[in-house]
Amino acid sequence: MQSTKENNSPGKIFAEYEAGVRFKASLGSRGLYEQNKINERFYTGDQWFEAKCGKDRPLVRYNIIKRIGEYKMASIGTIPIAVNYRAEGIPDTLTHREQAEAVRAALRNGGEDTFSGDPTPQEISLILSGFSDFFKTTAERVEFDRLREQALRNAYITGTGVIYSYWDESAPTGLYADREKRCPILGDVSCEVLDIENVYFGEPNNENIQTQPYIILAQRKTVAEVRREAKRNGRTAEELSKITPDRSFRHMAGDISSLEPEDSKRILVLTKLYKAWSRDLNDYEIRAVRVCRDVVIREDWSMGIRLYPLACFLWERRHSCAYGESEITWLVPNQIAINRMLTASVWSGMMMGMPIMVVDGDLVDQPVTNDPAQIIRVQGGGENVSSAVQFVNPPEFSGQFGTAISSLIEQTLTQAGANAAALGDIAPNNTSAIIALREAATMPMQLFRNRFFSFCEDVARIWGELWLSMYGKRSLRIEDEGGVWYLPFDGARYRNLILNTRIDVGAASAWSELASVKILDGLFEKGVITAEQYLERLPKGTVPGCDALLRRLRADETIPLQEGGQADER
Repeated sequence: MQSTKENNSPGKIFAEYEAGVRFKASLGSRGLYEQNKINERFYTGDQWFEAKCGKDRPLVRYNIIKRIGEYKMASIGTIPIAVNYRAEGIPDTLTHREQAEAVRAALRNGGEDTFSGDPTPQEISLILSGFSDFFKTTAERVEFDRLREQALRNAYITGTGVIYSYWDESAPTGLYADREKRCPILGDVSCEVLDIENVYFGEPNNENIQTQPYIILAQRKTVAEVRREAKRNGRTAEELSKITPDRSFRHMAGDISSLEPEDSKRILVLTKLYKAWSRDLNDYEIRAVRVCRDVVIREDWSMGIRLYPLACFLWERRHSCAYGESEITWLVPNQIAINRMLTASVWSGMMMGMPIMVVDGDLVDQPVTNDPAQIIRVQGGGENVSSAVQFVNPPEFSGQFGTAISSLIEQTLTQAGANAAALGDIAPNNTSAIIALREAATMPMQLFRNRFFSFCEDVARIWGELWLSMYGKRSLRIEDEGGVWYLPFDGARYRNLILNTRIDVGAASAWSELASVKILDGLFEKGVITAEQYLERLPKGTVPGCDALLRRLRADETIPLQEGGQADER
């Protein structure tokens, strides 16, 4: 690979970072950083931030933005998925799958692998089916459901959700390279969700991540942590002394980032990922370098993969822009109008119920409170009593004002695709009609789901690339209907495979579970399935102690019959 050391000096990388900052600051009327902070405040409910309204009246919030966001995120992110791996250019017929399944059954039962020579289609089919199962193992280990939810929330608030997958050299695996278990195998895939404020693309007008010339990741780290990493990578004492705290946090995500304590001793660290091309320019690998302002913390190193290890989910696409758009940006004016109108309505009701009191100071010489039991002493004759204390009646509040508030809320929800049918705010008088209305209301969300599933496929493809390039010889933990077993794997044998992924989507809603139970009831009543088959297929958690029931049924089937066809009593 050609050396690009001259392009990876701290000065050069920081210049590229500052160019990315300027591009983000130019997006929209407020810039990406400020707009995303506003969006987060409105989503969490801090919707009167810096509003100079005084403290003598209640500032009402009706958080319509969060209601819309939670509905949409739930309709996208709660659908269970399964990943299937495929290899481009490799035949995958039914015969190959059946032969691979036979080998799989033998390995599951303790057989030895006989892989030798060039990988056959049957062997590759076995490995790819193992990848599909191993994806679930890795997803549980890295808490992929939590990562997906966090990335989805970031996408709704800031327009872009990012998951970064990387190789953690120190991660324990529970595996050993020798039979005596003296040489533990370390290193595995790790993941984290990145804020889009901290990700900078070399070509910000290009949405395709894998065609970027470089990507810069910005982080705030403690000086002690950075110095330890630099020392491990052979930096000199002079270089270590240049690693000092800075205050470069204004381009981090969220308002809380600016509350960094003065004595926190943190420093801005940039990690640049880029493509290093071969001399004939026909191949490349992803390499990385990590720097702070004046020091190279870690010299250029190979990540061993052919894909940038980032997957992005854009909430709304913008032409010629790598960064997504959040719908909160355009809901903020409606939210402000709703809050103001509600506040005015509440204030008017308070004024009508507790009007302003006018007291004649010449006739009343004592403090007047709103205590209903207070006795007010009035100086003068009886004719002065009526004029001693009076109330200022406020003007009548228009009844159309409340109608306007309700109409604005309803229209905002409808235009955002979160009407009453979608949110479940209608009376359940006709179940079939409700389901039809709900499906019609959620149909536009399918476009978001498709983009989210594509995002999950990108993550799965990156994991597969890391398995092929970084695992070497180790066993893959597989959990299937036969229990937990380990599939022998040698990444070098399959390094040249071009992996592709496909997401299989499962049913997610309560309607789907209800329909499944009804279908099972019908099959059981007609005698098509047995009680054991019925219990095995029930949605998880439907029947408490289902596993114990299954064990009892299976035990009863094995009890020998006495003469006359009666089972032995236990």
